[in-house]
Formats: sequence, structure tokens, C-alpha cells
Amino acid sequence: MKTPLVGFLLLVLLAVSCLGHAQEEDGEESRWFSVDSLNAGLGQPPEEVNRQTPRDAVRSFLELTDQEDYAAAAHLLNLFDLTPDEQAARGAVLARQLAEVLQRGEWLDISDLSARQDAMVEDGSGQSSRAGQTRRNLKLATLEADGQSYEVRVARYRAGEQDPVWLIAPETITAIPKLYEEYGPSWLESHLPERLHTSIGKLELWEWLAIPIFLVITGAVGWFTHALMGLLTRSLPAGLASVFSQMIRLPLAFIAMALLAQWLLDYVVSFSGMVTATLGVVLIIIMAWGIGLIAVRLVDTLLIRMTRLLVGEIDDTRHRDERKLLTTLYALRRAVILVTVLVVVIYVIAQVSFFETIGMTLLASASVLTVLVGVAGQAVLGNILASFQVSLTKAIRIGDLVVFEDQWSYVEAIYYTFIRLRTWDERRLIVPVKYFVSKPYENLSAKHAKLYRTIVLRLHLSADVATLREKFKEFAMAEEQVIDHHKLACFVTGQHEATQEVSFYLMGPEAVGAWEAEAKVREKLLAFIRDHHPEWWPREVVVLSHHDIARGDTPAKRRIRRPATVQEVDEPPSPGGEPSAE
Repeated sequence: MKTPLVGFLLLVLLAVSCLGHAQEEDGEESRWFSVDSLNAGLGQPPEEVNRQTPRDAVRSFLELTDQEDYAAAAHLLNLFDLTPDEQAARGAVLARQLAEVLQRGEWLDISDLSARQDAMVEDGSGQSSRAGQTRRNLKLATLEADGQSYEVRVARYRAGEQDPVWLIAPETITAIPKLYEEYGPSWLESHLPERLHTSIGKLELWEWLAIPIFLVITGAVGWFTHALMGLLTRSLPAGLASVFSQMIRLPLAFIAMALLAQWLLDYVVSFSGMVTATLGVVLIIIMAWGIGLIAVRLVDTLLIRMTRLLVGEIDDTRHRDERKLLTTLYALRRAVILVTVLVVVIYVIAQVSFFETIGMTLLASASVLTVLVGVAGQAVLGNILASFQVSLTKAIRIGDLVVFEDQWSYVEAIYYTFIRLRTWDERRLIVPVKYFVSKPYENLSAKHAKLYRTIVLRLHLSADVATLREKFKEFAMAEEQVIDHHKLACFVTGQHEATQEVSFYLMGPEAVGAWEAEAKVREKLLAFIRDHHPEWWPREVVVLSHHDIARGDTPAKRRIRRPATVQEVDEPPSPGGEPSAE
């Protein structure tokens, strides 16, 4: 019984040891790629070649190619797909071509690469699911050529019992000829003298000279386009076509500049990766901004056309539905602007394909800027939201007559951040939307433009109200600005010790016309009373006793305060000048 039991235990131990050895091999294979040999045709790498970590490998490659030591830089390429003879013949050439591709095609930030030999993910903020894991293949950049995307990668390799090293991956080496054809030296650069290729800082000497010329040429094309559109505007007949061409002069000039700059970058000149990346972002933003602004200008032109056809002059004499339509059109314009801005932002983000390098820096800067702008621009954001609130609730409409802070004004325009009011004397009030909606105001055109006006006269108690009522109706019906004659009214609305308050009510088609009719009818009533019944004016009775007469107190000596209207004394003065005693 012992012999079978011992044999069974030996088999279990052997299986466990084999499983542990297999797991150890699998763990090692996950840390590097095993190969038979590395660049056998290049010989031993020189001492200045550092391939221990991804960061060291890429930095060493860039430094050696910057020193034009392409033979040493070839040791940082995995030439697995080439024979030893081809490795010796083409290694330096491929290193030079890849260096030029990286210089023009991508702005590499090697500080983002891992400084560990196993490239373990240490910071799990962006890769929380991979924190603590080792890596053996990393992406440096993604470049496009002939409509295809190619990745530049570094990977970790181990040949036999040698220490593992980091090299440019073979799939990247295979794509170098196509990438070099796309990102290699331009026609202009290939014909420049050698002394102009001297590096000064991050750029070569010829780039420092070419960039100002590049900017001057594109600026000149923009100026020419702007001037040409000006001539076209003046040659067109007055109308919407000339208005539209005038509004798109500036964005069209910027679009022409961006198109020319992109053409020069594609076929004439090729700058380094840092300059190309910066110019690429700027050109994308300019193109998107220009096209978006032209779209907004087109909407503005159509808005002007529809306003002239459907609404006409902006005032509250127009039908309520027409004023509501015009307000909706302005709200539509703001919605188009908002959608255009969102589309432009999404387009820019989608087009910028290098967020792993400069893109992330730009996004980080944009995030900080967004926070700062958000804090500083709370008032602007509040005005924008208030503008949409006004447009949706229709509390006011274009053309409404409002009384805002004792100012009679027409609502002339509602914009994102402010409302433009036109006063009766043709002044313009620019009021922030948030401030406007936070203050009480009177909308005289909320339902219709018709408005009641009241004439108030203070007369003597002897005034005949029936006669005044008839005359008021006669005068009011003779005025063109008075409507709804059946609503004309006259009432005694107050009584005092010696006077009565008579109120007359009339209605006008709109506020200004009603005010004018009120003034004219008041003039006629005053003239009627003055000419036919002066005794109806308010007057005060002065009572003098014999004691007052004895001491010489007369109305001339006693200053009697009277209303602003014509007044009389009950007892007129006698021919001798002294008032008679009552």
C-alpha cells in the first residue's frame, strides 16, 4: 500500500511544480516579448544608447537623431522584419526618416512616458482599472497617411537570457516609408542650403525665417479678400444682397487665410511638429469660426427679410401676433447662434486628433480658463438665461410699449445679454436682461395697444357737469386719435370744500396717439371754460370784518394763496379801489 501512495504523492508534487513553472513563464511573458535575437546586423549598441525604460528609449532616440548619429539611433529600432544585411544597410536611414516624421508629424512630450522598466501604471486617476499592472507595449502617437492611420509604438523585448529592452515596434518600422512620404521634407526644405538647417532652440534657422513670411503671405491674402468683398458690396444694388456681402467680409477673409495656410503646409512647406500642431489647431478654429459666423449672418439676413415682409416698423400698432412672430424670430436667432457655437466646439474637438500630447495640454488649460471665465462671467451667463426666459414666456415682445423706470419705451430688440429700448424721443436705452426682469415694469401692449387716458379738472362747485360732458364728447369725437366713442365717459370723481374734481376718460389706438388726443381735448375744454364760463374756475372767498377794514387790511396787503387756475374774489373791488364789506 505504501508504494502506490508514494507514487501518487510524487505525481501531485510534479503537477504542482509544473503548474507553478508555467505560471511563472506566463507572468514573464506578460512583461515583455521574447525573441531569438535583436538587431543582429547592427552589432553591439554603443554606450550612449539607453533602452531600459520607455522614457529613456524615446529620449535617447531623439537626442541621437538630433546629433545626426543615425547609426546609433538605429539600435533603438526593432528591425525584426529585416535580414541582418538589410539591418546594417537600412537601419540608419530608417532612423533618420522616423526622426523627421516625428519632428513634423507629432509633438511628443516624453514626460508622459513611464520611467519604470516594467511601465507599471502607477497613477490610477485616468486608468483606475489598470492601476498596478505592468505593460509591454505603449503608443507614442497616431499619424495619418493616404487616409490610413498608423501608430508609433514602443515595446519591451527580451532575447534569450539578455536583459529586456524597449525599442520602436516592428509595425511602426514597416510604416516608416509611407509616413516619410507624407511627413518628410517639403519641396522647399529639400532645396534649402545646409547652413539654414542649423537648430536654434526648438526650431531650425530656416523655420525662424519662414514663419514670418508665411504669416505675411496669409495675411495679405486675407486683406485682399476683404478688399475684394468691399468692392463687390459697393457694386451690388442696395438690398439684402449687399447687406449680406458686407456682413461676411471678415469671416470670408479669415477662411481664405486658413485655406491658403493649409495648402502651403500640405504642398510647399513643412514645419516642425510643435509649429504644425499649433497651426493646425488655429486653422481648424478659424475655419469653424468663419463658417459658423457666415451661417449666423445668413440667419440675420433672412431675419431682416422676414421682418420687412411680415412685420414692418417695430411699434405696438402692429397686430399682437405679428409682434409675437418677430419676438420668436429673434429667439430663433439666439438658438441658431447657440447651436452653431456647440457645433463648432464639437467639430474642433473631433478634428484635433492629438489630444494625447498638445491636446491634453490645451484641454487642461481650457478647463482652468473655463473655471475662471465661469466665475468672472456669472453676470453674462445670468443675462443669457434671462434672455431665454423672456423669449419663452413672452412677457415682452418686439414692438411692445413698456414703462420702465418712468421711461416710455418701445422694445426694439432682445439680445443674449441686453434689451434695447427706444424711447419716444428716439433715445436708446441698453438694459441688461437680468436687470430688466428683476425690476417691475408696465407693459402697455401686453394684450393690445389701446390705452385709456384721463383728463382731470378741478372746478368750482357751480360748474355744470352735464354741459361739460356734452362738450367733452363733442371735442373727443372730433379727434382722429380717439377710438371706441361709446366708451367716452365723464364723472365727478372728487369733492372738496369749494371745488369738485371732474374726470374725463377717452381711449386711443396706441399710447402715443392717446396721449396726444388727451392733450388736445384738455386744451379745448380749458378754452371753452375760459371763454364761456369763467365763473367755473376755482376761487376763494375773502371775508373781511369791520375791524380789518379799520386797520387798513386789504387784499393787496393780504397775500392770498390760490390754485394755479384763474380765481376771483366774491366781492369785486369798488371804483375807489377798496373792497366793499360783506
